[in-house]
Amino acid sequence: MNNIELIPRIKELFAKGQNIIEFIKGIEGRASNTIEDILISYDFQSGSYIDFINKNPEYNDNYTSAIAEVFSNLGDFNSVLEVGAGEATTLGNVALKLNKPSLNFLGFDISWSRIHCGQTYLRQIGAEADLFVADLFNIPLSDSSIDVVYTSHSIEPNGGREKEALEELYRVSKKYLVLLEPTNEFASEEGKSRMKKHGYVQNLANVIKDLKYDLVEYRLFNVSSNPLNPTGLYIIKKEDTGRDSDSKFCCPLTKKSLEDCGDHFFCRESLISYPKVMGIPCLFSSYGILTSKHD
Repeated sequence: MNNIELIPRIKELFAKGQNIIEFIKGIEGRASNTIEDILISYDFQSGSYIDFINKNPEYNDNYTSAIAEVFSNLGDFNSVLEVGAGEATTLGNVALKLNKPSLNFLGFDISWSRIHCGQTYLRQIGAEADLFVADLFNIPLSDSSIDVVYTSHSIEPNGGREKEALEELYRVSKKYLVLLEPTNEFASEEGKSRMKKHGYVQNLANVIKDLKYDLVEYRLFNVSSNPLNPTGLYIIKKEDTGRDSDSKFCCPLTKKSLEDCGDHFFCRESLISYPKVMGIPCLFSSYGILTSKHD
């Protein structure tokens, strides 16, 4: 079934406060979440994260201050990417707390609507970051292009794809990969059951070790919004290649460079174009359009 056809029904359910992903999985008889499930659910939630921090400013301040402190202990870095940036409520406030105008901040999310809300939020708080739409399993950036890559409960719903997600995040990282993600090891039995029900990632520390990545720190993070979904801090150090970072966009499918053509991006090697919607680059792999006659 094409879930896009379910949008009118999903809109009704969302208005009633029902869990969209659980509804879609129930129709299709699946236990795991798909990218499309996550995209639809998050897009309908757009704006809710901004509402949450506006109602809970102390929590957001504590959370982003703790993240900024972690980053401050990583040494020198010039670029920061948040994967699954949502409405930029974390990224924007971390940027303000680090207070380093020379730093290049980037963030992407699978949902265009959340990124659109995020652009408005950044303007409201006076923070700057380059936001775009992309898929964490096909990031439109080249290898070792960002000094510090981090997540904040964004790989969370991708249970069963832990290894695939980590490999792609690690590919883009140059110096550090910092994960703020659920940790079932520190969860209660009720919390573990909840994580499994929602299809959350499991045993990230073990997956990291199996990949032989250098996990220099792993602990329970000191700020978490839900005791049933405790946040773990995972800091992975990557051997620096020594080459300069280049955070320019590339084709998410071929990893070849993209040319900015105003209302779209064009990859001359693959002849694929990617649109911009209201100025937001839409670099999700499935949004690519074959444009073999592009001048």
